[in-house]
Amino acid sequence: MMNNIKSINIDIIKYPIITDKSTQLLEENQYSFAVDNKADKTDIKTIIEYTFNVKVKNINTCNIHPKKKRVGKFIGYKKRYKKAIITLKNNYSINLFPEN
Repeated sequence: MMNNIKSINIDIIKYPIITDKSTQLLEENQYSFAVDNKADKTDIKTIIEYTFNVKVKNINTCNIHPKKKRVGKFIGYKKRYKKAIITLKNNYSINLFPEN
């Protein structure tokens, strides 16, 4: 299993997504992360289990398409990314808000 982790890029997970809906999902032990567009579910599961020392129950992914963004008279697009919603087993959790 360790050989599999060394071959996978740890930079697959970019950042946690913290919105109103994702904070409601925390009560159901589900966490949202922005991940690399080319990552598949097995890569995401391996990296999450290795990085946070947890057991993953289920992973749902969806591609978020770029949205139009307007600043004054200029129109651009937000970046495209993949969102992964990770469900952990009952006795595990990830601390997204560490105390100082």
